[in-house]
Amino acid sequence: FCQDNPVAAIDRFIAAYLSVTYEGRPTPQEVTDSSEPILNAILGELQNGIAQIVNNPVFKAHFIVTKTNGLAAYENMPLQLLGAIKSFVTNAIDCSLLTGQFQRYIFQQKDSDFTLSDPDGFVTKSVSLSQRNLKDALLASGCIPMAMAGIRNIHGAEKGMYRDGGVVDYHFDFNINNTGLTLYPHFSSTIKPGWFDKALNRSFREKHYDNTVVICPSKAFIASLPSGKISDRTDFNKMDDAKRVQYWKTIIDRSKELADELHAFVLNQDIGKIQPISALSRQQT
Repeated sequence: FCQDNPVAAIDRFIAAYLSVTYEGRPTPQEVTDSSEPILNAILGELQNGIAQIVNNPVFKAHFIVTKTNGLAAYENMPLQLLGAIKSFVTNAIDCSLLTGQFQRYIFQQKDSDFTLSDPDGFVTKSVSLSQRNLKDALLASGCIPMAMAGIRNIHGAEKGMYRDGGVVDYHFDFNINNTGLTLYPHFSSTIKPGWFDKALNRSFREKHYDNTVVICPSKAFIASLPSGKISDRTDFNKMDDAKRVQYWKTIIDRSKELADELHAFVLNQDIGKIQPISALSRQQT
């Protein structure tokens, strides 16, 4: 959305992601390596997208990344798994106990005034987004622990291992200090504070969504999709390449229904469809 032609960037993203294949089950490093060509495709043949994002005068890009410490910083799988188990148990007691293992880094444009307040006490550090660190920061922001290799020593930030920002901020359960509304397009109606909360009943703090507008597909829509779910990375293990690509193309085509419905909503201003955030988890239609 921060590039001069965002629609073209999305089309390049779709084409590049659909073309990814693996011989057997890939290693975390192989997944990260295969993600780099996808990122290069999004940014354009000459990588012009990097400068367009960094210098966009209207849309200010922010990439939230987690700096990992201790066992979570290792790429050795047994050690990383042990660190994940430790983090899960610690988080189940109190998520604020994770502050020693993870730090929040926000890579943002130099003139951005975005700030946040975190009641859980995670250290938050801001780094100026530049043409030298954009690719590493963006890639790190999606490096899922155990599934992908992390990114080391991002330019402008402290030395260390950086992984998916969702480890700390799966669905952004903090207070945004800036005024105005936050638009949050999301892939489901389930909101979880942190990555380790996915298997817990812990809910988000509703007050942090007072000024947030969440747009998401209904449970009924998701149930109507093939296999009754949105396509995801587990499809690589469950389907051969031909079946997976066809499945994903079906999801892409069906997603256009959501765009059409949103367009109609904007034109007709049907505010009756707007519900309080407390009703989101109970949403059925």
